[in-house]
Amino acid sequence: MSFFNSIGRSMSRTPRGPKRSPTPTSSTFSSDMPSPPVPSSPVTPGTQKPLYLCSPFVEAALVKGNFKTIVVLPKYVDIMEWVAVNVFDFYTNLNEFYGVISECCTQQSCPTMSAGQNLNYTWINQDRKSVHLAAPTYIDYVMTWIQNLLDDENVFPTKSGHDFPQSFPSTVKHVYRQLLRVFAHIYHAHYPQILHLRSEPHFNSLFAHFLAFGREYELLDIKDVKGAANSPVGAGMLWEKWREMGILEG
Repeated sequence: MSFFNSIGRSMSRTPRGPKRSPTPTSSTFSSDMPSPPVPSSPVTPGTQKPLYLCSPFVEAALVKGNFKTIVVLPKYVDIMEWVAVNVFDFYTNLNEFYGVISECCTQQSCPTMSAGQNLNYTWINQDRKSVHLAAPTYIDYVMTWIQNLLDDENVFPTKSGHDFPQSFPSTVKHVYRQLLRVFAHIYHAHYPQILHLRSEPHFNSLFAHFLAFGREYELLDIKDVKGAANSPVGAGMLWEKWREMGILEG
């Protein structure tokens, strides 16, 4: 189903239930944040196969079978609300995972927002210049920016009679792209910590669910998942691997 093609008929909704539960907050930065990040720049390439692509880690999962079955829009559920609730959940779960391994993600260990052997993400600052940030700073910017959006009733309305704005699909797509980058950094730089915690089935299932949902509602572009030929996204290789295993659809 196309999320973007559905916006016209989905702007008006029936009254909804209580406000969604509050999301985790970041107190490190104020609400006056720079604009979200933009494409990447290359770093020194490498050739070693990452652990997350090696057996048995790549097969580790809590959910067996194809994720298509859990991302399909339920009957009688508004598509805007379905997307909003799932984005809220992806943000919350990813934020909790990052909180667990954040002690290992420091200015010294992660001086750039790396997501592949040949890939660093950059941030657009208030002067509209592309700058490199240490991963913990970058991720805190992203998570705080998303938190502020989730708390904004004009963007993620939660009260009865308040409709989603016309810009909601494009906003959510941008949010999704930034969450993908946080996933990509954790896989690239901190998967050993995920293994140490024996959380690879949980993290793999969360990422596979995220990918499946993003593709189902056209929130993810394949070029963002895979990256460029000369600077591929490390975790993007899981897309192809999980397709081969029948976990994801093409």
